Amino acid sequence: MEEDCCATQLIYGDGEFNSSGLDRFVKEVKLAECGLSYAVVAIMGPQSSGKSTLLNHLFHTKFREMDAYSGRSQTTKGIWIAKCVGIEPCTIAMDLEGTDGRERGEDDTTFEKQSALFALAVSDIVLINMWCHDIGREQAANKPLLKTVFQVMMRLFSPRKTTLLFVIRDKTKTPFEYLEPVLREDIQKIWDGVPKPQAHKSTPFSDFFSVEVVALSSYEEKEEKFKEEVAQLRQRFFHSISPGGLAGDRRGVVPATGFSFSAQQIWKVIKENKDLDLPAHKVMVATVRCEEIANQKSNQLVYDEDWLALKEAVQTGPIQGFGIRLSSILGTYLSEYDMEAIYFDEGVRNAKRQLLESKALDFVYPAYTTMLGHLRSKALEDFKVRLEQSLNKGGEFASSVRTSSQSSMLEFDKGCADAAIQQADWDGSRVREKLKRDIDAHASSVRSAKLSELKINYEKQLSASLTGPVEALLETGGKDTWTSIRKLLNHETEVAVSEFSAAVAGFELDKDTSTKMNQNLRDYARNVVEKKAQEEAGNIMIHMKDRFSTVFNYDSDSMPRVWTEKEDIRSITKDARSASLKLLSVMAAIRMESKPDNIEKLLFSSLMDGTVTVSSSQDRRVAASTYPLASSTWEEVSSKDTLITPVQCKSLWRQFKAETEYSVTQAISAQEAHKQSNNWWPPLWTILVMIVLGFNEIILLITNPLYLMIPFVAFLISTAIWVQMDIARVFQHGILSGILSIVSRFLPTVMDLLRKLAEKSQGNPAPEAPRRPVSVASQSHRNETPLPNTISCSIPESTVSSNMSSSDGGVEYSSPPLRQRRPTNVQEVEPS
Repeated sequence: MEEDCCATQLIYGDGEFNSSGLDRFVKEVKLAECGLSYAVVAIMGPQSSGKSTLLNHLFHTKFREMDAYSGRSQTTKGIWIAKCVGIEPCTIAMDLEGTDGRERGEDDTTFEKQSALFALAVSDIVLINMWCHDIGREQAANKPLLKTVFQVMMRLFSPRKTTLLFVIRDKTKTPFEYLEPVLREDIQKIWDGVPKPQAHKSTPFSDFFSVEVVALSSYEEKEEKFKEEVAQLRQRFFHSISPGGLAGDRRGVVPATGFSFSAQQIWKVIKENKDLDLPAHKVMVATVRCEEIANQKSNQLVYDEDWLALKEAVQTGPIQGFGIRLSSILGTYLSEYDMEAIYFDEGVRNAKRQLLESKALDFVYPAYTTMLGHLRSKALEDFKVRLEQSLNKGGEFASSVRTSSQSSMLEFDKGCADAAIQQADWDGSRVREKLKRDIDAHASSVRSAKLSELKINYEKQLSASLTGPVEALLETGGKDTWTSIRKLLNHETEVAVSEFSAAVAGFELDKDTSTKMNQNLRDYARNVVEKKAQEEAGNIMIHMKDRFSTVFNYDSDSMPRVWTEKEDIRSITKDARSASLKLLSVMAAIRMESKPDNIEKLLFSSLMDGTVTVSSSQDRRVAASTYPLASSTWEEVSSKDTLITPVQCKSLWRQFKAETEYSVTQAISAQEAHKQSNNWWPPLWTILVMIVLGFNEIILLITNPLYLMIPFVAFLISTAIWVQMDIARVFQHGILSGILSIVSRFLPTVMDLLRKLAEKSQGNPAPEAPRRPVSVASQSHRNETPLPNTISCSIPESTVSSNMSSSDGGVEYSSPPLRQRRPTNVQEVEPS
């Protein structure tokens, strides 16, 4: 069975309380059984504003509604109550007679105030129904009514916590976010202006009331939308007295059994109070007329030509005398209002004037903010220009920022004073603070850029002053290489840090920032050295081979070696490899701290087979180890400072020996070839044998001197053939190749000599074929010693294989087959 709303008139139109009807109502809805679990909801608002319609849709009640087709007139008289259908807990709806009705007349506002006060005293939730276009108005928004009710309520009753739910009807395009703050501000102003008893002088509004605001669409134009929004609002009344509900924080609740008696007593006290019976005719007339005048002046201001010109001009930039011009425009319309409203009630007249002034100021405020925005932009740009000019002239950064900032802020303050208007005390502090923040942000940006530029410049300076010298020191690979690098690093770093500190002194940095930047510069210098060391360590094989070539191919006077029999190739090889191994030990680790290490000793003891004396017992234990380099770390050297690990050193040394063995083999071959070329005389025993076996021939030549002509002529011929064929050079490349070369060239050479002799005997020598001159560059090219693996002497054009054994170190050298040709300087012999 459908639940009945049980509507009953609680108070008649003449103010009589229907106590019997209330008792019947309480019994029918079984209110006495609810205890404290019930709620009372009342609605108040202008006449014909749709209060009953809203309640019927909201709570499914059956209050009488106005018939729009019969004209707009009073529908609800007095106060009606009904049970809300389908709402838990039990909720009682109270429909009040509309305010500002023509039926009661202008002066009869007493019942309006009485019913409003009754609703606030009895209800837990009061709906205040109002039109959207009435927001901002004085009477339509029930402001005077609420002011009187608030004042009397605190005097007559102990205030209870009541929820005021403002229902904005027929909402317009104005965003809800703009309407709600206006209502809350108006209610707060009403509360602040109400005279309060001594006990509640400082009591905040929130202790007595909670304010909620909702907006609904037009019932006539958007009925479906209206019903949908009302259905959503209805959900908020379920469990309204629970914590977090609309009336969840109510206080002083009367038990349901005493509701009837309490309501009668409250109405009795209200009826007997004479403060609610106030005259209203003069006030109402003044209110309507002053509001009309204010609206007229406000509309005239909107289309004022001077205002429109000023508004358009301010959009393009700042205007000199903006405040004076705008003050004059506003003063004109306020003066006209004062002249036209001078004979109306003073209180209403002043109140409406304040509203007019407030509305006008709100209207022109965007132009004022635009003006301040231009002033801020101009001051900021001026600051940027002044700062740049000051820095270009060599000014210190911090002092330049202060001077430029002070000038720009002073300029902005003057502009704000010029833009101020007489009718308002608008504060431009927010714009000023934003300007200050913008100036600080720009100064910080420029400071960061300048500091970054200085940092980059000094980093480049450090890189230039360290890279080359460090590279040279590392390539030298001397005993004090890292000591020299540390001294160089400390010196260059301190010079750069000192200059950098002097350069940034004008920025007035705090101590922590300055210290941090100096430390970053020191770290960068160290990183330059470490990065260069890593780069050179990556090219260690090239450096070792260059060092070996230098020591091996050049003597102590930097002259190219000639591999004669006097040169001790074994000793030279050992020295060259020791120098290369020394270079490897230098580049094996970064030694930025002066800590001793055993890298050099370990490398020499392991790779040079004991050529370095092991002094300490610990070193002897290391040298005695089976695999001393079978490790990925060095003792007393951290992993981050390790450039070449022991395992890598061993591998590099093996590769180095293999790649330099060819040079050693070439030197040995050249030395043997030199020996062969210088030992062309036969051995002494062969000479003795020739003398003994040719004794008879020698005696024959002595006794017959004419026979001496034969060997003399043979000597001359052989000498000519020797010179012509360059026998010495041919046999430098090997006996077999020399014989083959002589056989192939012997006959042409003999024929050439005979031809020349025949021509000389006839006295008509043929012109000699032009010879290609041997240039000085060619001679120097033939005589120079090639690097790194060429030898400064000729090598036979044959396969050379040699072995060298060292008794000291037990090192063996063997070379693969090689084939190389070297040009030899041929001395031209002119026939005599």
